[in-house]
Amino acid sequence: MRSDSSDDDVPLARASHPSAPTISASADREMDKSASRARPAPPGVSIRNGPVDDRMDIDSTPNGASKRKARASIGRVAVKYKEESDSDDGAPLAKRQKAKHQTVESDSDDAPIARKNGRLPPSIKETATLESSDDDQPLGTKIAQRKAGIEKAAAKEAKAIRADAAKAKKATPKKAVKDESDDEPLARPKKRQSNGVASAKKANGVKKEPESDSDAPMKKKKAAPAPKKGKAVTPAKGAKAVKDESKDNSEGDDEEEYRWWDAPKKEDDSIKWTMLEHNGVLFPPAYEPLPKDVKLYYNGQAVTLHAEAEEVAGFFGSMLHSTQNVENPVFQKNFFNDFKDIIKKTGGAKDGNGKPIDIKDFKKLDFTKIFEHYKALGEAKKARPAAEKKAEKAEKDKAEAQFMYCKWDGRKEKVGNFRVEPPSLFRGRGEHPKTGTVKKRVMPEQVTINIGKGAKVPPPPPGHKWKAVQHDNKATWLAMWQENVNGNYKYVMLAANSTVKGQADFKKFEKARELKKHIDRIRADYTRELKSEVMADRQRATAMYLIDKFALRAGNEKDTENEAETVGCCSLKYEHVTLREPSTVIFDFLGKDSIRFYNEFNVDRQVFKNLKMFKKAPKEDGDDIFDRLTTSQLNKHLSSYMTGLTAKVFRTYNASWTMSHLLQKLKVDNRPMPEKIKLYNDCNREVAILCNHKRTVGAGHEAQMEKLGDRIKGLKYQKWRTKMMMLDLDSKLKKKKGAEYFELGPDLDEAWIEEHQKFLVNEQKTKVEKKFEKDNEKLAAEKKPALPAKELKERLKTVSELEAKFKKENKTKKVEAEGKGPTVEKLTAAVEKLDERIKTLELQSADREGNKEVALGTSKINYIDPRLTVVFSNKFKVPVEKFFSKTLRDKFNWAIQSVGDDDTWEF
Repeated sequence: MRSDSSDDDVPLARASHPSAPTISASADREMDKSASRARPAPPGVSIRNGPVDDRMDIDSTPNGASKRKARASIGRVAVKYKEESDSDDGAPLAKRQKAKHQTVESDSDDAPIARKNGRLPPSIKETATLESSDDDQPLGTKIAQRKAGIEKAAAKEAKAIRADAAKAKKATPKKAVKDESDDEPLARPKKRQSNGVASAKKANGVKKEPESDSDAPMKKKKAAPAPKKGKAVTPAKGAKAVKDESKDNSEGDDEEEYRWWDAPKKEDDSIKWTMLEHNGVLFPPAYEPLPKDVKLYYNGQAVTLHAEAEEVAGFFGSMLHSTQNVENPVFQKNFFNDFKDIIKKTGGAKDGNGKPIDIKDFKKLDFTKIFEHYKALGEAKKARPAAEKKAEKAEKDKAEAQFMYCKWDGRKEKVGNFRVEPPSLFRGRGEHPKTGTVKKRVMPEQVTINIGKGAKVPPPPPGHKWKAVQHDNKATWLAMWQENVNGNYKYVMLAANSTVKGQADFKKFEKARELKKHIDRIRADYTRELKSEVMADRQRATAMYLIDKFALRAGNEKDTENEAETVGCCSLKYEHVTLREPSTVIFDFLGKDSIRFYNEFNVDRQVFKNLKMFKKAPKEDGDDIFDRLTTSQLNKHLSSYMTGLTAKVFRTYNASWTMSHLLQKLKVDNRPMPEKIKLYNDCNREVAILCNHKRTVGAGHEAQMEKLGDRIKGLKYQKWRTKMMMLDLDSKLKKKKGAEYFELGPDLDEAWIEEHQKFLVNEQKTKVEKKFEKDNEKLAAEKKPALPAKELKERLKTVSELEAKFKKENKTKKVEAEGKGPTVEKLTAAVEKLDERIKTLELQSADREGNKEVALGTSKINYIDPRLTVVFSNKFKVPVEKFFSKTLRDKFNWAIQSVGDDDTWEF
């Protein structure tokens, strides 16, 4: 680790071609020589996320990246009218799929920014979220100007906060003043030493303290009748404690919700609990061997395997449908190596006569029979009667009930991930080098239990014992073991809606709120140091610029050879950055979870010059760009401005402060509910764009938009039919309302109408058949005879009648009035309701189209303070359920309850 007192300790061992310790004026001028005459795009935004062309002034291609593959065109579907979910509130960033039995809850602040797949992110120009304008100003320029304006407002607010704090301190008698650095204006850092970092004790006037534990309780808050600007929130006056809906009430537990945000601060923050009781973990069921007629084949011969090896063969065979995995050469290689080892360890493979078979060629393996077996089991499981499924679920819930909750300091708290993950093949995210490796079955002998001293230790499965039992009240995990693939430790933690998790979220956002007091000084300092003569200082300033402006992760150094080659800002290598004059930087590297981060950014000219200098010959592929900087050094420097400040706090601050700034500008009016929801999403979308929270357009986006379009057209067709029914009742209406009122819309041609009518007929038929099947299932459960086939035939007559009605309407161009006692007044009211539904869907369509390239979930769930969403909900009278799913309402219950009905709270 590099020391902060001497340049001699800079980690130059990481680079075979280190940067010079200092920068001469002549070297600085040299970087200006290749400046292009081309007009640079505005700094601070992504100008285009796509394949880089050959017009590179510095590097010919970005990291040898292959060109973007054209998205498969989606054929036009005549009518797609099914109801679809219009919200992904509960979905993690970019709708990431989670493992069925996830054993570790990820830190929400570490959620990836880019969409978790290998495709290239979208262009910012294709997602217009700012106000439309008739001028020719590019969207990129508008966003850059907006971002600059927001940063200027942030600087102004920071100065005002410090000025107010200084006045308050001056007006308070010296005896009453507490030594709290949080409320004191910070002095500008003194000139750095050779490595650019002064000691934490002196720099910026902030006393160096240990970083706060994310699980430590928060500070006690003072009760106040109403929250003030910039102050920590207090519960609404008269707010009642509410019962947690998510808690299991089967035991008649009527305890009130624990409002930890009102609780006094513990004397010892390091103590997490004084009493802890739980029932351990739930292990997956034992392996069920394949039927004797289902075999793995090698070179055409059926293979007999030991149960352990057969189970591993089943892992691969059951996922033949997942071609992106089983056809991946790395996946195949890792699986085959592990498979051969297990075969050897378990006595080898044999043919039908018991003779050994030497399995040494993966291509000769045939898993087809195994795949067909598991596919048939899956289909049979789906086809079971509802009653059988219900009974199985009840049995499963009963088995899991004892593990779902624990007693934490006498409170009932939900456990988040009590199931031990079953054995399988490791898939990983992105281009993980260990994809396909066998994840071995976790045994009780590998599991360590953490529990209170006086509590009863949960018994391990019969015939087994725990690895260890400990009573560490400074830890928040209940059980722990080490997995075999990456050697990572897996922890059983409390659920997202628990006290511990809520406190961690609260502290994360409070830390980001504190950053707003210092952000102007930090930005001013790193901007000045972009021109520092000390290489270490210049590298640190450049890294801080990239982290602040583009939400890059700081990155950590790798400790093992087999760990995925993922990088962050501080660990970027020569080949990860391509420069294009005059100020475009192309990043192409594997980020968190081995997800490819590919993006083009327009940067400040000085930053471009610095990166050019950091890549200067003789540096080459494999050399570090920031070879005089580490993540720990960067975070140590940041902590000199504010206790506990690290690089990742900037992502939370930038998202929350921007959202707060946008919401303050909104005016309350009487617009319809759908428009209010879209207004919130528009602000959320702008935050996502400004913070570069983007995603690739999903493969099914066009099809989904087409379905939504067909739903809108279907409602328009229904509205037209309703108007025609009005004419059927009163032909004089055509003269009164005008012929135009009764005309078919321009987007509804006869061909589409006929296709839509067929869809409606088929939909009606499906409904009748499903109802018939459901009635028979109900009769079977009651042990009564099933309905005869002629009953179905009788019910299907309504389908034939509907089909005949449409044919007649198409021929006569008239529609007979339907319903009980139809009147012109009733039909007019129906038309108005249809108009409202059409407008709502059109708003949803525009919203979804705007969101296609922006990861709203990433911002809303992980980076925007949830209290801002609650304030918007209160201010615009929109139920918070419109923004937070049930899962998120449980997770952010502390925010909902602490803000109460207040609509003035500010970040």
